[in-house]
Amino acid sequence: MFEVIVLSFAFVFGIIARQFSLPPLVGFLAAGFALNAFGPSIGLSSEAGPLLEHLAHLGVLLLLFTIGLKLNVRSLAEPVVLGSAIIHLSITCLIFTIGFVVFLTLPLDKAILLAIALSFSSTVLAAKVLEAKRELRALHGRIAIGILIIQDLVAIAVLSIYSGQSPSPWALLVFLLPLFRPLLYWLMSVAQHDELLILFGAVLAIAVGGMGFEAVGLSSEVGALVMGLLLAKHPRAQELSKALWGVKEVLLISFFLQIGMAGLPDTNALIFAGVLAIILPLKGLLFFALLIAFRIRARNAFLGGLSLTAYSEFGLIVAASILEEWLVPLAIAVAFSFVIAAPLNRLAHELFDRWEKTLARFERDTRHPDEQPINLGDATILVLGMGRTGSAAYSFFKDKGLSVAGFDSDPNRVENNQYVSYGDIEDVSFWHQLDISKLQAVTLATPNIESKLMATRELRKAGFNGKIFAGIHFQDEAHPLQEAGVDETYLLMAGAGIGIAEKTWESLQP
Repeated sequence: MFEVIVLSFAFVFGIIARQFSLPPLVGFLAAGFALNAFGPSIGLSSEAGPLLEHLAHLGVLLLLFTIGLKLNVRSLAEPVVLGSAIIHLSITCLIFTIGFVVFLTLPLDKAILLAIALSFSSTVLAAKVLEAKRELRALHGRIAIGILIIQDLVAIAVLSIYSGQSPSPWALLVFLLPLFRPLLYWLMSVAQHDELLILFGAVLAIAVGGMGFEAVGLSSEVGALVMGLLLAKHPRAQELSKALWGVKEVLLISFFLQIGMAGLPDTNALIFAGVLAIILPLKGLLFFALLIAFRIRARNAFLGGLSLTAYSEFGLIVAASILEEWLVPLAIAVAFSFVIAAPLNRLAHELFDRWEKTLARFERDTRHPDEQPINLGDATILVLGMGRTGSAAYSFFKDKGLSVAGFDSDPNRVENNQYVSYGDIEDVSFWHQLDISKLQAVTLATPNIESKLMATRELRKAGFNGKIFAGIHFQDEAHPLQEAGVDETYLLMAGAGIGIAEKTWESLQP
């Protein structure tokens, strides 16, 4: 009954937060504080209880597992990602440590740990903001996610060092895990889709990674991350990550409730959180300056820096393990930062348009390679989206002797196919770099209608007068695409049926 009431509180406060255009996380923290304050008066415990704590731990493990699934070691080694993350972390830790020692008279070790906890940016908020704006694969989105992953790795390292666990000799077996990757790939293929795929991911994250690593004296958090990393290169890794997203989000509600129920903030905690909220913009400004220094254009530097302007739930995970006395003040600081950062990120593009002239002055003369102008050569036909449909269209044009270029936003397709170039058509900067002067026709073969609509509008806005053709999955997608400027739509499943019928008819001819 206790857990039922607690989740009901979370739902009500989450709805209230949403009505004020705030992330539901703020509501969940508020629900925890409310339960701590008023729970005893209605016969409830003011503490989280073992079940809620266990669910919170499972949520953290799934969070780390999904981070591992997205981990691309090569992308993390990019100078702009690695350099910005390390330099920002170092500068922030140094400033916070000095401030805590001088103004709060904290011991140096506590000051350093608290500074590290506050140097991270929110993975949950940034991922939600970028996903909502469909910018996860844009340059600034990729850079932001890369920086967040490096920060998360630092957080896990800190947890491992201060966990107090002593690895057993059996811990050396962890180095043999890569040998089991073929078996894991086979199991993932056998699991296929839906509930078995979700269960497969949960077993790996919680049972094998979590309990398995704990059994040999290692951090369960590290175990969950490692298991995700082992599957990161599987073609269906992103499908697994999306399948686990909802489960992870529900379990993380328990984590934020648990933090709120840890205790009510006193005056000092509110003052501490208020000061951190006041200096929060400096966090984003430092990211902006670092990205500019690494040759990122002002637009992407601004959007990327703004998405990283919030204190992190990983700081709370660190505090829950090794800084318990600072958990409540940090929780309030995180909530305040979400209140500030969430509306700013919703207005990010409008804010940049307003300040573009000022911000552009800080740009360097040279640009990041991903922002160089895109030369299509002699191509007269452009295929956007190089999955099965786009690849088939590309091959058809090539067989006919036509000059064609193909773009896709999936780095794996770009790496595995020499004729595919990288380009994210949902990133406005892609269209600013594209020379369309020689194009005569464009084929839209991306999987979702939103990207087709954006591509069509940007092409017409740039003055493209050639033909645009779009493959569609449902008939009701045709009208909005034609309104946007598509010349003809093609119902893909109907086309597949016609193709099968033609082959059948040909085989029956004498």
